[in-house]
Amino acid sequence: MIDNNAISNLCQKAVEMRSKSYAPYSDFLVGSAVLTEDGEIFTGCNIENSAFGPSICAERTAIAKAVSEGHKNFAAIAIAAVGR
Repeated sequence: MIDNNAISNLCQKAVEMRSKSYAPYSDFLVGSAVLTEDGEIFTGCNIENSAFGPSICAERTAIAKAVSEGHKNFAAIAIAAVGR
């Protein structure tokens, strides 16, 4: 079970990642943070492309970062979004 402090920290990291978003077309900023089963946190943000199809969501960014570092088992994910 994940304690409240870990959840709070995960949510805060997702909120912080919104500021790193590249969303010049939608102005919809999304941040994400995933918690691995061994307690590491990986973050991500959305990255838009003018064609929209090649855009990547914040969740995929965070998961791709974790997997590229050898982590494939996740305990939790937090997603924070805001439109401008």
